[in-house]
Amino acid sequence: MQYLYAFIVGGILCVIAQILIDKTQLTPARILVIYVVGGVILTAIGLYEPIVNFAGAGATVPLTGFGYSLAKGIEEEVNANGLIGILTGGLTACSAGIAAAVFFGYIMAIFKKPSTK
Repeated sequence: MQYLYAFIVGGILCVIAQILIDKTQLTPARILVIYVVGGVILTAIGLYEPIVNFAGAGATVPLTGFGYSLAKGIEEEVNANGLIGILTGGLTACSAGIAAAVFFGYIMAIFKKPSTK
């Protein structure tokens, strides 16, 4: 059942993004920012944690999950190290994902010829 819950929640998040792309003048970059900030806000007010507990990867893999990871990292660092955690917590929590994105982006740039549109 956990796979089904992850599929449903992840699918709902993707459907919302697709509706925003189709029905608004928002650019994909702005929608990505909305999703990350939305994940942070939902985590801050305590609404995203139950979704993560219910759906697992269906809630943590999409961009709202990146916002969730940032917010949780900041929360943990502030509890452990005080206000300096505001500056260090998000990077500490998401450093593996950021490093992987940079690394694999570089590898793809080696094998493909990057160009602008």
